[in-house]
Formats: sequence, structure tokens, C-alpha cells
Amino acid sequence: MEAFKVYTGKTVPFMNNNVDTDQIIPKTYLKRVDKKGFGEFLFDDWRYLADRTPNPEFVLNYPQYKAATILISGDNFGSGSSREHAAWALMDYGFKVVIAGSFSDIFYMNATKNGLLPIVLDELARKKLAALSPEVEITIDLPNQVVKTATAEFPFTIDESWKYKLVNGLDEIGITLQDEALITQYENKMMPSYWR
Repeated sequence: MEAFKVYTGKTVPFMNNNVDTDQIIPKTYLKRVDKKGFGEFLFDDWRYLADRTPNPEFVLNYPQYKAATILISGDNFGSGSSREHAAWALMDYGFKVVIAGSFSDIFYMNATKNGLLPIVLDELARKKLAALSPEVEITIDLPNQVVKTATAEFPFTIDESWKYKLVNGLDEIGITLQDEALITQYENKMMPSYWR
């Protein structure tokens, strides 16, 4: 997993509340065997018209937001089923951060486990970020737990264990490999001599 320390990018306002995982990535597209390729179907029912042409009224299709990598959203983002594909779709599309009023617990865990940073900010802070011009960049400083614009700073909280994993780029396998020497030592000790 790629380490997340300080990131600067453009935002897109998508201030809907109760965006569930089926809206993020419909179940129709959950048949892939790896994490790649889901970005094409992110927010599929909103992004495309019935003939699969881009919906010109959906914010992610606005030309001025094509370079956005930070999604600003409403409350209860990622509710619904526990599909990890929702985090994969957001990341495959190009998002690095989702800022919302709240997240479902399972989505939050799936996001952090995959290197997508979920940030909880209050409504006033999110409205200020959503009002920024599309060309304006903001900075996410995870070690110092602050979202920065040219004129304001918005502190956020994050569990220390998730912060440690994200800052150091460690998923479950990476955490386990930190003890690789001890694991090898144990396996060598427990392995019958005829297997050596």
C-alpha cells in the first residue's frame, strides 16, 4: 500500500447524504477478480444515461472537475453493504481522499485498509471546501491531521492505529511482515528436522 503523508489535490463537491455502496459501485459490476477496473463504473447510475453516454448533469462529468482527486460529500457516506469494491472503485477512478460528515463503519475500515483516506469534517467546513473554485488545490496533512486551504485550516481526528498504517503504507500483510524475522525463527523452531 502506498504511504499517505501530505497530499495536495483538487476537490469536487458531491454533497449528497446517505450515499450507499450500491450507488458507489452497483452490484452488476462486482465480477472482476482484482482491484483494478472498477473506476469506470463509479457512481454508474448517476454518471451515465441509459445509452451509456455520460450524464452532462452529473458533477463528476463536468469538465472543470476532471482532475479532482478529493471528494467532498454529505453525511453517512458508504452506508449499505460491506463491499470493499466501493473503496476500490473510488481509488481506481483517482480519488485519494473522501471528506464527509460521517462514514459507515465498514466503509471507513475498507477505505483505510486500501489506502483511501476518509476524513470527517463538520458541515460548515465541508460547505467551505465545496465552494472552492475547481482549479483551487487543498492540502491534506495526515501526520498533523489538518486540511489546509490558502485561507483556512480544518483539523480532523483519526484513530492512531489507522493513521500509523496509512502514514507508513502498511496493510495487514505489511503489518505482518514487520515480524517476518520472528515468524521465520518460530517456523524454523517448530519445523521437523526432516523438512529442513
